[in-house]
Amino acid sequence: MFTMRSAISCAARRGSSMRASRAPLLQPMLQAARSFSATPAAHAPTSVSLSEDEQMMKDAVSRFARETVQPLVSKMDEEELMDPSVIRGLFDAGLMGVETPAELGGAEASFTSAIVVIEELAKIDPSVSVLCDVHNTLVNTVFRTYGSKEIQEKYLPQLAESKLGCFCLSEAASGSDAFALQTRATRDGDHYVINGSKMWITNSAEADVFLVFANVDPSKGYKGITCFVVEREMGVAIAKKEKKLGIRASSTCQLAFDDVRVPAANVLGEVGKGYKIAIEILNEGRIGIAAQMLGIAQGAFDVALPYLFQRKQFGQFIGDFQAMQHQYAQIAVDIEAARLLTYNAARLKEEGKPFIKEAAMAKLYASQVAERASSKAVEWMGGVGFTREVPAEKFYRDCKIGAIYEGTSNIQLQTIAKILSKDYRE
Repeated sequence: MFTMRSAISCAARRGSSMRASRAPLLQPMLQAARSFSATPAAHAPTSVSLSEDEQMMKDAVSRFARETVQPLVSKMDEEELMDPSVIRGLFDAGLMGVETPAELGGAEASFTSAIVVIEELAKIDPSVSVLCDVHNTLVNTVFRTYGSKEIQEKYLPQLAESKLGCFCLSEAASGSDAFALQTRATRDGDHYVINGSKMWITNSAEADVFLVFANVDPSKGYKGITCFVVEREMGVAIAKKEKKLGIRASSTCQLAFDDVRVPAANVLGEVGKGYKIAIEILNEGRIGIAAQMLGIAQGAFDVALPYLFQRKQFGQFIGDFQAMQHQYAQIAVDIEAARLLTYNAARLKEEGKPFIKEAAMAKLYASQVAERASSKAVEWMGGVGFTREVPAEKFYRDCKIGAIYEGTSNIQLQTIAKILSKDYRE
């Protein structure tokens, strides 16, 4: 059973001292954003039935995000650096092994629980959300699904308690065409020697455990691709940290592998079956990105709506103008639809039913809704929404990545169309 630990309040107390004082003229305009910081959102009901444990997880993570993460969001974004206390807090709170079995140090919760965690974190900071997402839905899942008993017993407790993981697939010439990767792994006795590079690797600046995809036999094409467990101490080099439009506190780096020696026992799954791991795990990961985008949309909405009923123009609240009512009503419908798509895909996955099409739909639509909702939030808050004084502009910057990573929007459309055309041809 998942429980929050009392130690997480320390970071929140320390972070609160970092808040900058606001200019007096901005005080009335910032009141809505500050009030949101103090209390949970009141207008975000759960549309799909959650179990008692899942609801407790949702409530606890919401509290963790507000108390521990929120005071540090602006600082981390400006510095483009994840505060170590946040990462430590995620581990201490039990959020880095959501589905991992209890005997291996995890919470042994459902996949939907992991999706709820990602959503709740994204309502406060999408950078923290994606760090937790990649670690849980990609890295931990690969270990649980494909790792040998020995590999699971060695790495899953570390990943649940202290060591951050990352998923190393993309390269300069290998993005949407993942199987065009050029990184090589050559057998040398009881080791493999890895040479090559990776790009756009989330969590890589802070990670200790790297899942690296490399080709052991280029003559076999994608059937030579193999997944290796590589530890930082084996020689992983951080070549460059990218400076990004959004999710700036989340590290995205280029990696270099120069004669990195990895024990043959660190092959995860079977030699030559890395392509299968990559395909299957990214389908699941797309539900995680949908949850992140859903959290962004809800977070932006929850920041902007209170403001509409505190700011007056022409003698009435902005939110009482009919043109505004129609806009926020439509966004509320969009968010609810995105939540239903995302939770439905999560339930299908955990029940062992086909979910690839539904995952693609959820990611595609949730990323579109995140863009619409965050854009409208900036507009609704007017001039103050365009400043860094409130979170609206950050949600707007953070949302764009949802149409790009773990399969672009065009890839999602292609996936959906492929499945539909097959169904209707039969």
